[in-house]
Amino acid sequence: MNVSYNWLQDFVDLELPPQELADRLTLAGIAVENVIELGKGIDLVVTGRIEEINPHPNADKLVITIVNTGEEKLQIVTAATNVKEGDVVPVALEGARLAGGLVIKRAKLRGVESRGMMCSGQELGIDQKTMPPDQAHGIMILPPGTPLGRDAKEVLGLNDHILELDLTPNRGDCLSMIGVAREVAALLGRPTRFVEHSFPELKESIQGQVRVDIEDPGLCRRYIARLIKNVRVGRSPLWMQSRLRSAGMRPISNIVDVTNYVMLEMGQPLHAFDYDKLVDHHIIVRSAVDEEKMVSLDDVTRELSRDMLVITDPSGPVAVAGVMGGLSTEVTENTTSILLESAYFNPVSIRRTSKTLGLRSEASLRFEKGIDIGGCLRAVNRAVQLIYDMGAGEVVNGVVDNYISPISEKTIMFRPARATYVLGLDIPKSEASNILSSLQFKVQESGEDLLVTVPSHRVDVSIEEDLIEEIARMHGYDRVPATLPYGSSTQGVKTPEQSFRALIIDTLAGAGLHEVITYSFTNPRVFDLMNLPMDSPLRDAIKIQNPLSEENSVMRTMMLPGLLAVLANNFSRRVQDGAIFELGKVFIPSGIGNTHEERSVLAAAAVGRVGGSWKMPPLELDYYFLKGVLERLFSVLGTDPVSFHRETANPVFHPGRTASIEAGGRKLGVLGELNPDVLERYEFPERVVAFEIYLEELFAVLGRRNVYRSLPKFPGIERDLAVVIKREIPAGDILKIIRNTGGELLDSVSLFDIYTGEQVSEGCQSMAFSLKFQARDRTLTDAEISELTAAIASELSSRFGAELRG
Repeated sequence: MNVSYNWLQDFVDLELPPQELADRLTLAGIAVENVIELGKGIDLVVTGRIEEINPHPNADKLVITIVNTGEEKLQIVTAATNVKEGDVVPVALEGARLAGGLVIKRAKLRGVESRGMMCSGQELGIDQKTMPPDQAHGIMILPPGTPLGRDAKEVLGLNDHILELDLTPNRGDCLSMIGVAREVAALLGRPTRFVEHSFPELKESIQGQVRVDIEDPGLCRRYIARLIKNVRVGRSPLWMQSRLRSAGMRPISNIVDVTNYVMLEMGQPLHAFDYDKLVDHHIIVRSAVDEEKMVSLDDVTRELSRDMLVITDPSGPVAVAGVMGGLSTEVTENTTSILLESAYFNPVSIRRTSKTLGLRSEASLRFEKGIDIGGCLRAVNRAVQLIYDMGAGEVVNGVVDNYISPISEKTIMFRPARATYVLGLDIPKSEASNILSSLQFKVQESGEDLLVTVPSHRVDVSIEEDLIEEIARMHGYDRVPATLPYGSSTQGVKTPEQSFRALIIDTLAGAGLHEVITYSFTNPRVFDLMNLPMDSPLRDAIKIQNPLSEENSVMRTMMLPGLLAVLANNFSRRVQDGAIFELGKVFIPSGIGNTHEERSVLAAAAVGRVGGSWKMPPLELDYYFLKGVLERLFSVLGTDPVSFHRETANPVFHPGRTASIEAGGRKLGVLGELNPDVLERYEFPERVVAFEIYLEELFAVLGRRNVYRSLPKFPGIERDLAVVIKREIPAGDILKIIRNTGGELLDSVSLFDIYTGEQVSEGCQSMAFSLKFQARDRTLTDAEISELTAAIASELSSRFGAELRG
């Protein structure tokens, strides 16, 4: 909200400079972000009238003008094409300074002397966006009756300061000059001056000429209409244009400017309809119909929905309530009668509509924060008076005021003792009463307490604590004594779940993976990319009601698509090696009706290879790399024993190179190479490995503590065992048998070689294991080792038909 210092003085006497006023407001909770001095550095610019325009003898694109400044006539050479004889323009005299520090000097342009310069709005520091389209890139044209020789800064309202307010969301009442004036008056202890509305009305009555029906009173509690005839559309007065520009708004026409001016002054958005274009002169306030359409004032066709409030006539929508008017009833230069609207619309409805349509206007901003329903009539009468004072129309007698749900006064009990307890500051009841009265609350004595009636413009005040806040900020936050906090304190510690997640991140990062964070929103197309069948429950994703785009229109049910998109993006930029992981949420069907549940997931993906030097080959980021990372993670976390089992039914992964991960009777997740179809769709020319782990399942199998033992005193003995066994038997099953048979004396076992070739039967393979035997209390004998090795070989033979390889 931009507040003009000069405009503010219409309502309250100000005797302190703008910066001091800004500081006082900020200390009272109305933060002033910046104070801007309009016309700063501009000097010796006056108004002048163009008397003559003659061609330049030496240049086709230049003309020679004679400009009358009231005291002298100046010859000025210009290239401007938007001026004509009789125009009044700002003239920079010799020695004048303009915005940006430009100094005007006498000069010769193609041999002709020029004694000054006619100015554009930009050269006077006026924002180009607030200029009329015909003057945005040319000389600024002033109204014909503008006196000559006047200081242009005074004429254009540039001898002013602008206070940029940074309001909190609850202070919608300060989105108006009058709202800020109330605050200033209370701070300075001064009375406020408000304009009394007085204007003659025609004898004819509005009754029978305008009809207003509210079909949805929950979204529109009040709708006021006034009728003005014999309208003359033209430019608004220069003083009004200047004030609109100071607030960052572009003047359009006298009628539209009046509605914007009243909105800025009183905080009540208004709208003007061309009365003759309203079918049957009948206003209907209702909810839109799904797929109903309307062309808005910016000439864009808007598709409406049933949760939007619209203003219609019998033929269809003529405005989106509180957001933007329709092109069909726009006020133009041919308009002769207008209907002025002043209404109260539901803040939540307006917020939702403006966000859905992508239309955020000054009007919708005020409706969203809540306007003064009791001020609707005052605002429309203020607009009528301005139109009458400009001679732009005649007012039809009477008003249509459809006020379905009048508000009742809100009265709050204020207890000074409660205020003292909350603030830690003893403010006398008399001072509290004076503060509230100065803010235009009605105050009545009630014993030791006060009964406070809240004015209708303070929609943010509803409980006693709100009143205490008002008293504290007006008394002065800087006057509240500083005190140290007291009470018992506790030491902050991480929850087991937080420590669990932190340990996972540290472990994976230590293994060389990079953590990434991807969107929880995704594109429905990824389900096809990930090779999911049409009946897969993972396709049942939550649709977002107001997505930023189709690319992010549903909540993800898998983590891997986001990781693959990151790898593919890097791969296309020649970063073709890498391993990444993410801890995040997926949103999957719960299996109960149409509901969904959030699940925490750990996912990782890797491609290519890393490391390598003249002495060491690069490390392949393959299935075994990620399997090793997971085994390290499970060891650090202290999970129950984890096993990997072949999985062939997962459409995302390669059917022959995928394993399900299980522990403690739970399926923790899946690990494997991605399906070749998935690789092709993501345009990966080489293998990608990945895993997904459900954190809730992993957390449930924690509990094994790491047990540290002293170094052994007795040596261990290593033996190699090579067996020929059928290929389809998983190595995990073989290792399990070896460990169980070896018992406590088997310290460790590892697979170090797999061989298939001529010396091995077809359908079989040779697997070589390294076994380490060790006892804590003695040195084992060769006989004991041989007996254990033989027992292991016998068990493998009986279980799997394994044969010792010679």
